[in-house]
Amino acid sequence: MFGWEFPPHILGGLGTASYGLTKGLAGQENTEITFCMPRPFGDEDQSFLKIVGMNAVPVVNQNPDWNYVKSCFPWMNPQDYYDFRDHIYADFRYIGTNDLGCIEFSGRYPDNLHQEINNYSIVAGVVARTLQFDIIHSHDWLTYPAGIHAKQISGKPLVIHVHATDFDRSRGRVNPTVYAIEKNGMDYADHIMCVSELTRQTVINKYHQDPRKVSTMHNAVEPLPQEIQDIPERKREHEKVVTFLGRITMQKGPEYFVEAAALVLKHSKNIRFCMAGSGDMMNAMITLAAERGIADHFHFPGFMKGRQVYECLKSSDVYVMPSVSEPFGISPLEAMQCGVPSIISKQSGCAEILDKCIKTDYWDIHAMADAINSICNNPALYNYLRVEGKKEVDAITWDKVGARILDRYKQLTNY
Repeated sequence: MFGWEFPPHILGGLGTASYGLTKGLAGQENTEITFCMPRPFGDEDQSFLKIVGMNAVPVVNQNPDWNYVKSCFPWMNPQDYYDFRDHIYADFRYIGTNDLGCIEFSGRYPDNLHQEINNYSIVAGVVARTLQFDIIHSHDWLTYPAGIHAKQISGKPLVIHVHATDFDRSRGRVNPTVYAIEKNGMDYADHIMCVSELTRQTVINKYHQDPRKVSTMHNAVEPLPQEIQDIPERKREHEKVVTFLGRITMQKGPEYFVEAAALVLKHSKNIRFCMAGSGDMMNAMITLAAERGIADHFHFPGFMKGRQVYECLKSSDVYVMPSVSEPFGISPLEAMQCGVPSIISKQSGCAEILDKCIKTDYWDIHAMADAINSICNNPALYNYLRVEGKKEVDAITWDKVGARILDRYKQLTNY
């Protein structure tokens, strides 16, 4: 598997999905996963898979001693480094490497992202020549070139996983370079897994793919560990909290959340709004809240991860995801796991599998405001969505997804 993020160091839903999906798949019989990522930090959970850091795979022949390799990459067996070194297939000195002959990766989304994607695909060539495997699985467009390279070397089937397309990220103002990478990955893939039927239709219609090789593979959630379940709910009796949690970018529709909040606060003064996250629209949203005269009821706590996310959710009475184009959207499932009634846009993939929530069009701020008011002021509705929503989401597990993915693998490999 080629991925870009893995918990606990994540920047969005991709890392969360990669973790759940691999864990669900690893639970299936006779399945071993090697997960390649640009730069591990050493505290990733390797109990159910093996992680290969592409920054620890040499592409230039050097001869460091065992202890030095161990000190540089304490999370890996130094023997792996030497095994990879034996499969360097070209002279890559022009790229620029460190004293181990490895390429440095940021492990994030830097300004030179396209260069990192290209370098990642070069390293994938060494990995594919070294390891034994039956199938290749590439997550998101950043790793499609690596998957193609591995397929060309090994002849093994390539599955690509579409977590989002540039049509989602750009609201239709598609970057032609990104589109070309995405389409090339789809053209080379033996099978394309999409996180929703919404995304599947985009892949078929916008990228001109054969519907027979494109399937829907909805995301799921991990059961909450006990320490998360034990986080206390900090709610005030006479005040409600309505939360948006995610990247504050145009794809996520944050301005509709602010506008809906302004409508709610015309009639209800006992409600506070929380916009947790960061992104290029954050300052604009702070300004918009001030312009609407609701800044005293609006909070911007910034980017959250891990336990902070669940502390925020457990302090909320309503969760809102007003995404303009959301391939799936794991966050409402996480909110519903915590017993938080959720409002989601009809333009989200998770709307295909969730019933115990309220769905509105992302642009319909009046319907969104009505839904917020109803949940905050109608205890019967609040309790129904709280209890039934949790029940519904608890049944949506990664184990079931893992079993479906394994079935698809077997079809592709004639296993």
